[in-house]
Amino acid sequence: MYPNLYYLFKELFGIEIEALKVINSFGFFVAIAFFISAWVLMKELKRKEKEGLLTYEDTKVIVGKPASATELLVNFILGFVFGYKILGVLFTEGALKDPQAFIFSSAGSIPAGMVLGLFFAGLKWWDKNKAKMPKPMEKDMRIWPSDRVGDITILAAIFGFLGAKVFDNLENWDRFIQDPIGNLLAPSGLTFYGGLICATIAIVVFLRKHNVNIIHAADAFGPVLMLSYGLGRVGCQVAGDGDWGIVNTKPRPFSFIPDWAWAYDYAHNVNKEGVPLPGCTWDDYCTHLPQPVYPTPLYEIIMSLALFFLLWSLRKRVKVAGRLFAAYLFVNGLERFLIEKIRVNTPQNFFGFHPTQAEIISTCLMLAGIALYLLAPQLQKSKFLNSPPPRQVNG
Repeated sequence: MYPNLYYLFKELFGIEIEALKVINSFGFFVAIAFFISAWVLMKELKRKEKEGLLTYEDTKVIVGKPASATELLVNFILGFVFGYKILGVLFTEGALKDPQAFIFSSAGSIPAGMVLGLFFAGLKWWDKNKAKMPKPMEKDMRIWPSDRVGDITILAAIFGFLGAKVFDNLENWDRFIQDPIGNLLAPSGLTFYGGLICATIAIVVFLRKHNVNIIHAADAFGPVLMLSYGLGRVGCQVAGDGDWGIVNTKPRPFSFIPDWAWAYDYAHNVNKEGVPLPGCTWDDYCTHLPQPVYPTPLYEIIMSLALFFLLWSLRKRVKVAGRLFAAYLFVNGLERFLIEKIRVNTPQNFFGFHPTQAEIISTCLMLAGIALYLLAPQLQKSKFLNSPPPRQVNG
């Protein structure tokens, strides 16, 4: 396992770059998942726009204005935060020994924050100043859904992380009440379905605000969500973040399956779980699981990417709007329900039964998928799910 990119580069390329300890492997692969998924989503939204399924919004903007005090202040604050924390890791003694702990602490570098804050504010001033006009003018702009992918990605990242943290702490309530602040600020401990639910609510509100047809947009999102989940699980597997399975001491059913793909001990895992690893020199990441477990993130990578290609191949064949997203809900729920059978998780008390939180939510998703598939033809008439004709708003 590679808890951060320093160890990955050291192991694979023999290169030691201390600054790479700042970049957590899980976060790195999640970021890649966001970028790739955003690009795929943009392509699919553009296809739907060309087919006339998604429309635009006319916006009036003022061009030629110099940077306002608010814009300069916002950019300075953003730069200061990045400099205080990200650059602070490089300039604060001892921070590289445990970058994660440093990032989620109150420590940082004020000089680095000031320098980067002024740099960000200066860039904003320069960018606006080069386009400044003697007399600012009003300009009409046509904004398509595909133009808003950047905003959608930011919303998904923010509300996805918040939702994942909240649902994880609800699932592990006993752990949360022992240290509420520590668990909320900890970089580990994320529940996918919590992120999915909260991000979905935020994105639906955003799309409605900007006149986007929800049901056609949902069909574009379905395959992309499956892709992002599969790519995100790469980070779980590489970092060893605890999303592994139950102990597996059964013999391999097929000889062509590598040992590590059947039962794995997650040496050097980022959670530092297990027993000491003899002869290890990886700073604090010197543990491995005493008994090998099912590498469930690996299985989810394979299943999720296979389901993405299935949904992607169906996107032009499914003619009733909403049914492709219904298919996503069902296969997503089915995949997670099945993997829960061999995955370590916390059982819940649900009317005398003891399913995991993910089993409850995945079952609801499968039922929702079936219901949406059956109701999709009637939903075409819904005013909430269908956007009115193009409109003009002030930017």
